[in-house]
Amino acid sequence: MVETKPHYLLFYDLVDDYVARRGPLREQHLGLIRAARERGELVLAGALANPVDGAVLIFHGPSKDVAEAFAKTDPYVLNGLVKAWRVREWTAVVW
Repeated sequence: MVETKPHYLLFYDLVDDYVARRGPLREQHLGLIRAARERGELVLAGALANPVDGAVLIFHGPSKDVAEAFAKTDPYVLNGLVKAWRVREWTAVVW
């Protein structure tokens, strides 16, 4: 029997000049990431590369609410570096 574990993927669609604009907000964003990780909510996070046009953050929890709350308070979202975001449930079978 395979044990499954629900996760929630937070997808970010980034603006074209994201890399140039993120500097002043980066430490605040990373602080939010560290706090979510310390609470056991955030599993893994990072930007997509070549091109840097998106990011994916993987959350674990009872519902997608944790991932949505993160996005709603993320300085990258609040300051327009993220054009759009969405959360999808993902059932992990190997971890």
